[in-house]
Amino acid sequence: MKKTILVVVITLMVSWTVFDLVNSREEIANQEDTRVDEAVGSEETGLAIGNIAPDFELTTLEGKTARLSDYRGQRVFINFWATWCPPCRAEMPDMQKLYEQTDVDIEILAVNMTESEKAEEDVTEFVKDFGLTFPILMDANSDVATTYQVQAYPTSYMIDSTGRIQFIAPGAMNYDFMLQEIEKMK
Repeated sequence: MKKTILVVVITLMVSWTVFDLVNSREEIANQEDTRVDEAVGSEETGLAIGNIAPDFELTTLEGKTARLSDYRGQRVFINFWATWCPPCRAEMPDMQKLYEQTDVDIEILAVNMTESEKAEEDVTEFVKDFGLTFPILMDANSDVATTYQVQAYPTSYMIDSTGRIQFIAPGAMNYDFMLQEIEKMK
């Protein structure tokens, strides 16, 4: 009789353990599915890869207003730079080459750290000297640089056509590297 009770108790314990294990795995799987769905459907604005890039509005060198959200549906290369920055000067010809390449579908927004410049005329002269034809945005109070937590010049963000950050480059890039990162985006 004791053996029978012992067998029944052990059988119940094993059954309960198996039942509990199966249920907990299903719960974990459901939680992971929910997290993935939330991440994919998330419209969270932030600076991490996969976040929606923070919108901003700046004035161009020509005096026009430009917003990042104006470029939704296009891939965007945002570059924070200054005229006095040697790595910025080094990468500008590659950025212009990329901008002129007709088979690369990307908009370049060069955000000048105007507050760090001696005079706005320095920016105008720089643009002429380098033959730059992409939009030059003037961040007069470093508001956008602060929002994007720019610590060094140049700093670049590659944003896909849905407005999500796909790549961040703290430092200068060459043409081949720029092209490589752009080709990875939607």
